[in-house]
Amino acid sequence: MSELITDVKSLEIETLKNLRNSKANNTLRAYQSDFRDFSLFCSKNGLSSMPTEPKIIALYITHLSKSFRFSTLKRRIASISVIHKLKGHYLDTKHPIIMENLHGIKRTLGSRQKAKKPILINDLKLIIKAIDEDKIRDKALILIGFAGGFRRSELVNIMHEDVEFVTEGVKILIKRSKTDQSGEGIIKAIPYFDNQEFCPVITLKNFIKHKLSKDIKGKIFQISDKSVALIIKKYANKAGLDPSRYAGHSLRSGFATTAAEFGAEERNIMAMTGHKTTAMVRRYIHEANLFKNNALNKIKI
Repeated sequence: MSELITDVKSLEIETLKNLRNSKANNTLRAYQSDFRDFSLFCSKNGLSSMPTEPKIIALYITHLSKSFRFSTLKRRIASISVIHKLKGHYLDTKHPIIMENLHGIKRTLGSRQKAKKPILINDLKLIIKAIDEDKIRDKALILIGFAGGFRRSELVNIMHEDVEFVTEGVKILIKRSKTDQSGEGIIKAIPYFDNQEFCPVITLKNFIKHKLSKDIKGKIFQISDKSVALIIKKYANKAGLDPSRYAGHSLRSGFATTAAEFGAEERNIMAMTGHKTTAMVRRYIHEANLFKNNALNKIKI
């Protein structure tokens, strides 16, 4: 009997490890950060955070709705649910008191996010021209980030061994991403651009040569994902653009919107960005076609 209990205990420990390993470390940290905020709210109001109940979740999201976007509310609920699962507790996040409260908040506030501006071709050229000649890393970061439709986390985790220059351009292996938690990996192929000043392949090749001359290995860019946004804002400001309108995601959304504007097919955009569903890509396509397919184009005044 004692052996059976020991076996069950070891299985429980192994199961918890599997649950933790199913999420990337950055994702788990985000969940834990969200849950700490929820725990603080419960502590201040004499409520139970673990295990909790749907009514308390409803109170919490009402509290959040006064200061945060609708998307943040949904993420906090997801985080609380995941932490409960990791601790072996069930939480019904689809309970009517939670769902109806969310619907009410959505009707009151609206759910559309105030998205940051995508970096389009003209913006990209202005930003690249604003980068000093000796800041080759920043130039390579921005051009590769745009051309590959990279997430910030993917961009900063590119290793030297992940990069292969070929006749047509460069192939970059992404070992793991937000939509590839199992680590199957995808390869992004970036061809040479006709205009060498803005060619991501040539710029990356020059940067790697510069790094190797200093015997630097490991991650190519050696910065954090938060630094990507800061670098973009820095050069947007130097280029005379409003830096508050841009973020790390502006490279990725800029690629998708620009590709759609030039007629790239939905599936080809998704193959590069790694999107698993069409919803977000179709938003980029819609944005790109706002003027192209505008009914007013048929009106002659």
